[in-house]
Amino acid sequence: MKTTGTFQVKMQPLEPYAQTKSGAALGRMSLDKTFSGPLEATSRGEMLTGMATVKGSAGYVAIEKVDGSLEGKKGTFVLQHFGTMQGGNSRLIVEVVPDTATGELTGLSGTMDIRNEGGTHQYDFDYQLP
Repeated sequence: MKTTGTFQVKMQPLEPYAQTKSGAALGRMSLDKTFSGPLEATSRGEMLTGMATVKGSAGYVAIEKVDGSLEGKKGTFVLQHFGTMQGGNSRLIVEVVPDTATGELTGLSGTMDIRNEGGTHQYDFDYQLP
């Protein structure tokens, strides 16, 4: 199954990592999201970032727990993110962590594509349920 919708995200810096005088900078952010569409849910999570000294190059990993309903089925699940950027090119992998889904979503697996179009965050969620 594939669904598409929108989400709003609020990110707040958490305590900074110790910074070195040169080289990459590390950061930590909290994530709070509200999903709309076939996925009606909220999520909370954390993101770790590594910002290169070269503008436009960075990486991040994140974990977020999603709580709500997917196509009317209620439960929770965890999403894991892995992203890199270099010279205007980016790669992002967002997957459901195996065996984290609960309730009517138990057994959920899948991947999510995230994009920002005209200032609106959108998701495409390609998923399977048993």
